[in-house]
Amino acid sequence: MVYSNHFIAPVLLMGFFLFVVSCSAGDEGAEELLGRIKSNGELVVLTTNQPTTYFIDREGDPAGPEFDMTQSFAKYLGVEARYLQLDSVDAVIDALAKGEGDIAAAGLTVTSERSLKYDFGPAYMDVSEYLVCHRSSKIVDDIGQLNTIEIVIPSSTSYIETLVENYPEVTWVLDDDLLTPQLLEKVRSKEIECTISDSTIFDISRRYYPEISSRYTLIEGSELAWMHVKDNPRFNTAINAWFSEYKASGEYAQVVEKYYGHIDAFDYVDIQKFKRRIKKRLPKYKDWFIEAAKKHGISPSLLAAQSYQESHWDPKARSPTGVRGIMMLTLPVAKSLGVKSRLNAKQNIFAGAKFQEKMKKIFDENVSEPDRTWMALAAYNVGQGHFRDAQRLAETLGKNPNLWIDMKDVLPLLSQKKYYKELTYGYARGNEPVQYVTRIRDYDDILAKYFTDK
Repeated sequence: MVYSNHFIAPVLLMGFFLFVVSCSAGDEGAEELLGRIKSNGELVVLTTNQPTTYFIDREGDPAGPEFDMTQSFAKYLGVEARYLQLDSVDAVIDALAKGEGDIAAAGLTVTSERSLKYDFGPAYMDVSEYLVCHRSSKIVDDIGQLNTIEIVIPSSTSYIETLVENYPEVTWVLDDDLLTPQLLEKVRSKEIECTISDSTIFDISRRYYPEISSRYTLIEGSELAWMHVKDNPRFNTAINAWFSEYKASGEYAQVVEKYYGHIDAFDYVDIQKFKRRIKKRLPKYKDWFIEAAKKHGISPSLLAAQSYQESHWDPKARSPTGVRGIMMLTLPVAKSLGVKSRLNAKQNIFAGAKFQEKMKKIFDENVSEPDRTWMALAAYNVGQGHFRDAQRLAETLGKNPNLWIDMKDVLPLLSQKKYYKELTYGYARGNEPVQYVTRIRDYDDILAKYFTDK
């Protein structure tokens, strides 16, 4: 069905009055939300299954930005978190209205319409809203062009309010069944012309669907936050106090780095070439990546991603510095790992897996995952000596040498004379290991689905 401002505005207003009537009976004791959570011993979180909210990772464990943050908040409250995963934002909001959960943590944008009905916790991220179309489409440089485009958006999203308030003449189609990532896939396959997406969802999705492109920025500076029922001052105080501590401790920055720290490294041509090679080159070596990774307790998709970054899965690859093979091993490293021929792809892959395992063990127990993996890859690239220099420099600068988010800032300093002249191993191209890790993380995310069946 096609909607425009003239249709949707009164419908939204009617929905608000219906909400007030339906919820009036449930308002009694609303201010006791915090007390009830603590009494029940659990925080019930309403969310959706998306890469920017909540998902099950390749090890079968729950993950996602909303998951990590709500886990921390629950711990702060001294309770356990329980998750109700729903099919749409509409279902999340409906469940919150019915009292089926305590907070809605689903990448929700703070809007004036929603603020009439609910309270929001502190904003944890700023986003823009993009018109996303196929790369083959024309760039929209005039607002008037918006009304000539087929726009399909998910129901009950902030995108509706954006269109109603800022683009009253634009029409669109609501899809009650699909979330934004699924609509982006339809844009990629040209099943629909365009959709609207938060910048976070778009940035992650375009690595899987490089054919999609942002064609117009509808709004900038929107805020994401958790939503809960009104009139709960004690709960408001608790959530604000937790978030202040969460940011001050550096945990929030680590979550942002964990899920978004690599998504800016997007190269359309590179990703397209990568996806072609997944089909043409990877099958020949996939089983060896799986076998080698299993033997050495590492991720097969990560091992394959590192190999692609090193050689583009070319077993005869050779660099000007003399490293060779599908994992691009130096001659001393290859000999130390028992490799007889660096041009033997199987030997090279198994040696690369063994070396990756070895590199992860050079860090002390204070380095947790995924930081241990990212730092091991960086040390593999720049060398253990230079990486140890960077860790010592991090301590000097008041940063944490055991966190990748800090080390990715310190490593580039190895190329600046005022820093490297005081270091044991001197100058190094410190930007390279940062880009190396970023690329591998990007490839790893894309490759993960190709290894999930093993």
